[in-house]
Amino acid sequence: MNVTIYDVAERAGVGIGTVSRVLNDSPHVREPTRQRVLQTITELNYQPNPMARGLSLKRTNTIGIVIPFFTRPFFVEVLRGIDNELLQHGYNLILYDVEQKELKDYYLRELPMRRRVDGLLLISLCLEEVDVRAITRVRLPIVLVDSRHPAFSSVSVDNVGGARTAVAHLIENGHQRIGFISGRLDDPFGFPTSSERFAGYRQVLKEHDLPFHEAYHQIGEFNAQSGYECMKRLLALAQPPTAIFATSDTQALGALRAIQETGGQVPQDFALVGYDDIEVSQYVGLSTIRQPMFRMGQEGARLLLQQLENSQDEPEPTCIRLPVQMVIRETSTQSLN
Repeated sequence: MNVTIYDVAERAGVGIGTVSRVLNDSPHVREPTRQRVLQTITELNYQPNPMARGLSLKRTNTIGIVIPFFTRPFFVEVLRGIDNELLQHGYNLILYDVEQKELKDYYLRELPMRRRVDGLLLISLCLEEVDVRAITRVRLPIVLVDSRHPAFSSVSVDNVGGARTAVAHLIENGHQRIGFISGRLDDPFGFPTSSERFAGYRQVLKEHDLPFHEAYHQIGEFNAQSGYECMKRLLALAQPPTAIFATSDTQALGALRAIQETGGQVPQDFALVGYDDIEVSQYVGLSTIRQPMFRMGQEGARLLLQQLENSQDEPEPTCIRLPVQMVIRETSTQSLN
C-alpha cells in the first residue's frame, strides 16, 4: 500500500500543512514537531512524489515578473538580482514585458486569476485600486520593487533624498543655474521616479533661495537620445544652466555628447550628474547617485519567497527602503569660478 501525506499526518498527530512545511524545510515549525514528523516519515518509509507534491501545494515553482522596458540598464540589473536569488531556491522565471499601459492593465488583472505562477514581482509599476482588488481577492503573493503600495511588501529607494543630494552637491560647487532632465512627471505607467526626483530638485532650490525656471526642466524618455535632445534645448537658451542633473545615467550620457558636440567642456563649462550608476558611468567619469539595483532585485525576491514559505499566514507588509549614495567623478569635480 502506498503511504500518503495523510498517513504521515495522522500517525504524527499533525495536519498535512505541517507535514508539507517539514518537507519544504520551513523554519516555521517547532523543533519537537519537526523531529516527530521526520521520525514518522522514516517509520512509514514515506517518499513524496515531486509532481504530486507540487499539485497538492498548488505550486508551479514559477515566479512571474511584470516589468517595463526590461532591456534598459536599470531593469537589467534588477533582473540579475532577482534571478540570482530565485535560482538558488529552484524557481523558474517568466517575464511579462510591458511596453504599453494596456499590457500592464491586462497582466495585472489576468495573471492573478489564472494562477499560472506562484507569485508576482512588479518592477517600477504602480498599482491602481482595481489591480489591488483583483490580487487581494485571489490572495496571490506579490512584491513591488521600485514602487510602493501600503497593501503589499515592497523594496524601494529614497528618490527624493537622492535628488536632494545631487542638487546640493552642484550648489556646493557654486552652481546656481541648474537644469533638470527627467521623464514625464505624469507617466502613464505610474513610474514614481521622475516626479519624486523632481520634488527633491525643487526642494533644494527653494531651500537655497534659487528660482525655478521652467525652461531649465526638460522632459524626455529614459534613453541617451532623449538626453541628447533635452540638452540641446538647454544649450539653445539665451542663458543656459551651468549644471545639469539627469534622472538617469543614460539621459546624462546623451547630455554629455550634446555638450561635447557644441565645443563645451565638462566640468569646466558644465557640471553633470546622473542617477543609477550603471556600469558605463565609471568609464566616462560620470558623477551619479548610485542606487543598489542588483540588491533591490535580491531583496524583492527574498520578500516574495518569505510569503510563499508562510503561505498559511498573512503577515503585515514589509517595506524595505534601501540607501543611495553620491558618487563624485570627473563630470562634477570642478567648482564654478
